Amino acid sequence: MSLLADRIAVVTGAAQGLGRALCQRLAAEGCDLIAADLNEAGVKETAALVAGESGRRAEARAVDVTQDDQVGALFDAAVERFGRVDVVVANAAILIAEPIAESDPEKWRAVMNVNLFGSYLTLRHACRVMKPRKSGAIVQINSKSGKKGSAANSAYAATKFGGIGLVQSVALEMAPLGIRCNAVCPGNLLDSPLWTDPERGLFVQYLKAGKVPGAKTVEEVREHYIRQVPLRRGCTYDDIGNVVVFLASDLASYMTGQAINITGGQEMG
Repeated sequence: MSLLADRIAVVTGAAQGLGRALCQRLAAEGCDLIAADLNEAGVKETAALVAGESGRRAEARAVDVTQDDQVGALFDAAVERFGRVDVVVANAAILIAEPIAESDPEKWRAVMNVNLFGSYLTLRHACRVMKPRKSGAIVQINSKSGKKGSAANSAYAATKFGGIGLVQSVALEMAPLGIRCNAVCPGNLLDSPLWTDPERGLFVQYLKAGKVPGAKTVEEVREHYIRQVPLRRGCTYDDIGNVVVFLASDLASYMTGQAINITGGQEMG
């Protein structure tokens, strides 16, 4: 039996990569959904793919998560179209890796704006539309960098630490209304475009930033990160989807305010 049969989901950062994979997984578990992203062409592809694969209703909406009016309109559209919102996955994020002394303040501010302020706006409007029904599950996609600092990656880590504080605070406030809010903290998605893109991927960014001392090639950067994982592999979309579905389902009805590691043992705290 599907764990999320006939539930209505909203997913941000859904145009590609993990966001697209989570839309596919939620639909496979029975959700109808709205996929949202600043990349309008990409998010339309996601919605079409999800609808074709699952037969569920999937719609696309172009949304800048840093703009309150756009995020508010996203949730209003979900309620107008489907009648309610049951599940929200706050996934939209960016990452710009730079050594702190040479970092660009405006790039640092941009990471903060998308990752933390955008997450705040998503949770703000999720709670707004869930409160009247006194039910709902919110899952923020965080990171192992929300549990432990990350050299040459201060902006991203700062937003992820802040994100866990946001999740815990929202969980406390919404618990009396039956609305749960949790986070997942994935490890490194080493086989995803986030890492492997030859121009903007994290392997290239980290190599240029000197994040792995002594590394001269992308392969050396990759091996460095594999060695840090007790289970000796990178995180996958399925690893994350398994926990997101669990947290969104009734199986996790007694869980709120948690930040669950999905790191192969790399982060255990």
